[in-house]
Amino acid sequence: MSIFLRITLASIDHTLQKMFSKVHAGKDVAVAADLGASGKVVENTNEERIEKIKRLPGKICGMMWKVGKEDPRRVIHSLKVGLSLTLVSLLYLMEPLFNGIGQSAIWAVMTVVVVLEFTAGATLCKGLNRGLGTLLAGSLAFLIEYVTTNSGQVLRAVFIGAAVFLIGATATYMRFFPYIKKNYDYGVVIFLLTFNLITVSSYRVQNVLKIAHERLYTIAIGCGICLFMTLLVFPNWSGEDLHNSTVSKLEGLARSIEACVNEYFSEMKSAEEGNEPSEDRIYKGYKAVLDSKTSDETLALHASWEPRRKRRCYISPWQQYVKLGAILRHFGYTVVALHGCLRTEIQTPLAVRALFKDPCIRLAKEVQKVLMELADSVRHRRHCSPEILSDHLHEALQDLNTAIKSQPRLFLGSNDNQSSNMLALAAAQASEKNQKAFKVSLPSVKTDSSALRDWRTKRTSEQLRENERKVLRPQLSKIAITSLEFSEALPFAAFAALLVETVARLDLVIAEVEELGQVACFKEFRPEDQISITCERPPLDDCHNDLPSQAAE
Repeated sequence: MSIFLRITLASIDHTLQKMFSKVHAGKDVAVAADLGASGKVVENTNEERIEKIKRLPGKICGMMWKVGKEDPRRVIHSLKVGLSLTLVSLLYLMEPLFNGIGQSAIWAVMTVVVVLEFTAGATLCKGLNRGLGTLLAGSLAFLIEYVTTNSGQVLRAVFIGAAVFLIGATATYMRFFPYIKKNYDYGVVIFLLTFNLITVSSYRVQNVLKIAHERLYTIAIGCGICLFMTLLVFPNWSGEDLHNSTVSKLEGLARSIEACVNEYFSEMKSAEEGNEPSEDRIYKGYKAVLDSKTSDETLALHASWEPRRKRRCYISPWQQYVKLGAILRHFGYTVVALHGCLRTEIQTPLAVRALFKDPCIRLAKEVQKVLMELADSVRHRRHCSPEILSDHLHEALQDLNTAIKSQPRLFLGSNDNQSSNMLALAAAQASEKNQKAFKVSLPSVKTDSSALRDWRTKRTSEQLRENERKVLRPQLSKIAITSLEFSEALPFAAFAALLVETVARLDLVIAEVEELGQVACFKEFRPEDQISITCERPPLDDCHNDLPSQAAE
């Protein structure tokens, strides 16, 4: 018996050893597989990083080329800044200049870095603010130094602390004034900085007058280099930028309207074409107009610091450009709404749109022609043509009006019985709701169990009806919308109304451009200045011959 037990235990021990060996072998294989997979992942990640590092110089060069190609003046401005920093560094590099100025030469470098801007107006604004703030702060600091010369150390410290507190609080509070914040905010900051540095350091330093003189000289040297570079070496004028941006906004709106109308009546449309080049062209045209408020105000502010070129203009025209930009933004809101008609949920069928395609396209081309002529007049600084609103624009409006009137069934509906039945059904449902709302139930004497049972039954039925109502309400609303016969023409009616609104807003744009021409002293219009923008206009008979037959169908 003992031998049998020994044999059995030996066999069990052998079996368990096999099982453990298989399990450990499987674990080793799994661990090896995991290590191999992780190694592959790490290897792939390293390869991707290496590829990204290799492509990085190419991306940087491509970005630099793209930025310089968009505006070559950026390259010139970068070279001007580098040359200015090199010139101002000579105060440190040349021994005679360094011995004459000393460590205060660092203020000249800081002035060039801070003051030299892209346009001449911005540089003049910051440079004159910096110079004026430094001069006022130095004068006030000298006055305080003169008053406290014969005072004791304690009285002098109290006087300096009180002066720093009063001047700092007053100057900071003045920064909240709209006019100061708009025109002289940077100058007030420089005034505070310079005044505190000179006044506080004068308590410990005896020869503070020499330090102030050296600092003033170095700041003047830095501002002089900046003014020389920005006014005489390939200058960029803020007024020209504001002028050119106004021209581009007029042209962008013209292109947006034309592309929007062509897209609306285009037959090659699908749901997958959401980001086509035509969509980008429409969006880019009015995006620059809607985002131009801050840039227009900044350019107008900087342009007001630039020297006036025309002596016979007694009024600066830059604020008039800002007013024209506001009018163009209101015009752009209509173009945005016109663009929104392309992506509405309910669309007019192409067969219905085709009835009004020619007059709408002609009207859009006439609006585009007016905007392009306004852009050309602003570009060449001349008044626009007295006949800018030509007879073709009024004819296109009249043709669109005639085309809409020739299709009364599309807009008014023809199935009177169906519409009256729907109205009667709606009225019946409304009266039924009112009856349920004002219905008064008489109390009844019931036992507690029966009342509880009735309440549960009523509660269950109300929940079922509420669920059915939630499910069926969207379907019923969609059926009601599609059953209305004139609903197919409603989206086009909105589109046509917005297109006519663009024509109405043209008067405001033309009036503002004319006022700009008077303020900026534009030259008079000559007949040879008329630009040629052709507008293909089919004969009236061809536009309307098919309308009665299609309406009858």
